[in-house]
Parts: sequence; structure tokens; C-alpha cells
Amino acid sequence: MSNTIIDTNFNFPNQKSVYKGKVREVYNINDDVLVMVATDRLSAFDVVMPKGIPYKGQILNQIATKMMKATEDLVPNWLLATPDPNVAVGHLCEPFKVEMVIRGYMSGHAAREYKAGKRLLCGVEMPEGMKENDKFPEPIITPATKAEKGDHDEDISRGDILKRGIVSEADYIVLEDYTRKLFKRGSEIAASRGLILVDTKYEFGKTKDGKIVLIDEIHTPDSSRYFYADGYQERQERGEAQKQLSKEFVRQWLISNNFQGLEGQVVPEMSDEYIESVSERYIELYENITGETFEKADVSNIQSRIETNVLDYLK
Repeated sequence: MSNTIIDTNFNFPNQKSVYKGKVREVYNINDDVLVMVATDRLSAFDVVMPKGIPYKGQILNQIATKMMKATEDLVPNWLLATPDPNVAVGHLCEPFKVEMVIRGYMSGHAAREYKAGKRLLCGVEMPEGMKENDKFPEPIITPATKAEKGDHDEDISRGDILKRGIVSEADYIVLEDYTRKLFKRGSEIAASRGLILVDTKYEFGKTKDGKIVLIDEIHTPDSSRYFYADGYQERQERGEAQKQLSKEFVRQWLISNNFQGLEGQVVPEMSDEYIESVSERYIELYENITGETFEKADVSNIQSRIETNVLDYLK
């Protein structure tokens, strides 16, 4: 797929380093600002798929930046500008080494653990008698350690985070407070679009002056799971699968093709038709989550477009 961006090797003025994550590539400019490029890479089960998904990076970047603007009155964030559809520029931050996962419903990983008979997730009790996709009495925070590229994120309890000194207690109290506020606002935004924000993850960092801010992505289909609100209750009562907007459809396709990121498993071949269908699903996600029509950026030469836009901004 020539109209995708899989990898970048920019050399911007005053560039100090570049960090390549599963999906985003982060350029450090003068130890002051970060230029974050959202690529079209697709990651599932902590494995990056061989082919890119057209427009995925643009979709993730634009949802995240819109959601940051929609929550900045509640929680400060790192964002300064979006000079290109695939790029966000923000303050240099020291990231906390945990992802703050919050779940309003028992889905995905939580449901798989529950089915396996576990009632404790990251030190948090899950009530008896629940079935998959039921709403929790209150949203639960189930943090995960932030894995290096190629490793798996791991569940961790609040107690272990504090005991291992990963985050100080004072900072962790702020992270929990921000996580709950963001999830509440995200749920309200989702409800206004006829959606349910099921679960999501937030990442935070500290600016040079010690301020805790929201970083990375927020309320995107890669970091969040959404259900359609219409018919949710009826589907639950009938024991049917929920109609959802998230990357879960990719995970389910991989599972049905015998891949869950486990040792010895081979990533199944994704045909061009399948890639195209994933791209269409991401566009559908964008339009449902934002309530706006998706406008495809010019992808005739993505690398050159991004480079020009970022250089213009950095001037």
C-alpha cells in the first residue's frame, strides 16, 4: 500500500533524538518540544502488523487532538499545535511508566479474565454474577505497566505501583483524579453521539516545570472501546454480542485466524481487500466519534507533506 506511512526518518533542525513506538514516532526538538507523527501502522496483541492501514494515522491524530481540546478545561495536556493531519507538536514531558486504564463495562481483557474465573483485576474486585459487557456499578481503574516496543503491557495494582516506586503516591492520586474526570467527560461526549465509552486508557507525563499533563492519544479507537448505545440493553438481555466501534474487530479477525501474539504464532496474511475494509472501518469510527465527515488528506507523498508542514511550523 504505497498510500500509507509505515516508517519515518526525518532529520529536523535541532533534533536530539527519535523514539519509535508501536504506532507513533516522536522527535525530540532541542529538549523542548516533541513532534509526534502518527503512522499508519496497526498494532494488535502488542504486535505491529506487516501492512499499514490507509488514513489510520490521520484518523488517530485528529481524534486525539480534538478530544484534547474538548477536555483541556478539566485536565491540562501536552499539545501545542497540529501542523499536519498526521502530526501533533507538544511540550517535552517525562512520561509516567504506567497506563491508566479505566473500565465502565466488563469487556475485552476484563471479560476474558472474568471468564477464566478471576474476580480480582489489578487489585480491584469485580462483582459476582456479571456477564460480558455488563456495566460495572462504578468505573474501575486497572493500570498497566508501559511496555517497551515488542513487550506486552502487564496488569499492575495501585499497591504494586506505589510499593515499587513507579509513581509517587502524591502523583498517583492526581493520575487517578484526572483519569476519572477524563472518562466522565469522554462518556458524555460519546453519549451525545449515540455511543457508550466502554473502556479506555490515558497516559500522562510531567513537563519540565513538574506539571502533570495528559500526553499521547485520548478517546481514539486504538485506545478505547465504544458500543453503539442504540439497542445496547436489548442485546445484553438477549445475550448477544454488542455492536462496537474499536480495534476489537481486528483482534477478533486475528483470533479467528489463530493469532493472539503468542510465541510461535504467525501473523496471518492481510489481503488488500481486508486492509481496505479496515481503513473504511476506521473512517466510520472517526465519523461516529467526532460527529464530523472525514476529509482524506493528500497521500500522494505523505513523507514530503509531513516534512514540509513540520519545517514550516518549526521556523
